Amino acid sequence: MVDQGSSAEIMYPDLYKGLNLRPKDLTADDSPLVSFDGKVVILKGQITLLVQAGSEVVEVDFIVVDACSLYTTIVVRPWLHALGAVSSTLHQKVKYPSGGQIKEIVGNGPTEDAKCEDLEKFAIGDILEKFFQVGAQLPPQENEELVEFLKRNINVFAWNAYEAPGMDSSFIYHYLNVNPSVNPRKQPPRRSSKDHSDVVRDEMIKLK
Repeated sequence: MVDQGSSAEIMYPDLYKGLNLRPKDLTADDSPLVSFDGKVVILKGQITLLVQAGSEVVEVDFIVVDACSLYTTIVVRPWLHALGAVSSTLHQKVKYPSGGQIKEIVGNGPTEDAKCEDLEKFAIGDILEKFFQVGAQLPPQENEELVEFLKRNINVFAWNAYEAPGMDSSFIYHYLNVNPSVNPRKQPPRRSSKDHSDVVRDEMIKLK
């Protein structure tokens, strides 16, 4: 992924392991890093690698993070500047000068021709709100076996929030990324001005 708004090249664990790199290849890095959702990300360290784009080779300092992502790596402004490249998120391309020519790297994101698989609906009993959706391209025997399997295990599904009042913490749990030694502070309430409140009230009335 190319992110023009960031200044740190990021590498995720899947790519790091796929390159057969070892933990001892990392150098320590204690710089704070905040993810897209505002959370502080745990850094595993930093590593300098050569990245090839066509015939051009650029040295890139990657920060390796211990986090899951849809991407294997994120390259940003330092890589673009070193390559002399211009990127377009709209066209999913990066163009750069090389040997007196303009070359391009084309992304592999979704295109206009991308199409989702058609789904086939299977109702559960007489209640229309309860149903499964199975890929319509499955072979008939696999389709039948899958539907029968889902029906046999119907009791593990929750059809609304009230059917799942609790969850065993040994299976999954959520936690807050906070320092337990720091006392929490309540932020003072933010009160709108009268003019702003009147406008909001008028807009809400229009929605009724």
